[in-house]
Amino acid sequence: MLILAIDTSAVASAALVSDDTPESLVGSFATEDTRSHAEVLAPGIEALLAEAGLGGADVDAVVTGVGPGPFTGLRSGIVTARTLSFVWGKPLYGLMSLDAIALEVAESTDAAPEFLVATDARRKEVYWARYALAGSQLPRLLDGPHVGFAADLPELPVYGAGAGLHADVLKAVPEFSSRQPEALSLGQFALARLAAGEQLLDSTPLYLRESDAQVPGPRKKAL
Repeated sequence: MLILAIDTSAVASAALVSDDTPESLVGSFATEDTRSHAEVLAPGIEALLAEAGLGGADVDAVVTGVGPGPFTGLRSGIVTARTLSFVWGKPLYGLMSLDAIALEVAESTDAAPEFLVATDARRKEVYWARYALAGSQLPRLLDGPHVGFAADLPELPVYGAGAGLHADVLKAVPEFSSRQPEALSLGQFALARLAAGEQLLDSTPLYLRESDAQVPGPRKKAL
């Protein structure tokens, strides 16, 4: 199975993953900038497919990270995934973006049996979720996602860029203190979960906050 995975919950990233290749990797890219998603995502996917010598007909499914993340950036990835899925006639799946970091934690050698993943929500807050590990199983979501102040999180090891930003109040794991969700790990997690017969999400975004842009109410008539 060949999956095109996309995530723009933090950085802009895309990856081609397949269960027929070593470590499932066909190709991937990720930016470091968290504010240029719309400009780089479509050209990046086009280059990714061209470098692999593949087209839309070769892709079996599209997976998109559904957040949580900032409204504008997250929307860029989801709309792109929905468009490609429609044009190519391929199934579309959603996956919580924090799962990407959770999988990387599960694959590390010293992962805690229970832990948190946190990313930057701006406004001095973090997006976070709680996970558990059991043997060689995939990370299991226990709680979340949520948005809130770092000081209010449970006292557990915290992985992800949100922990690095608030290391003064969180038990940040240094090796993961700058990690952002990326499409490569997201696609690998999707492959593993689909192979295990698990259900994935749809592409409904997990904004957790309402957009700052609000539709104005009706104007009052002048007297």
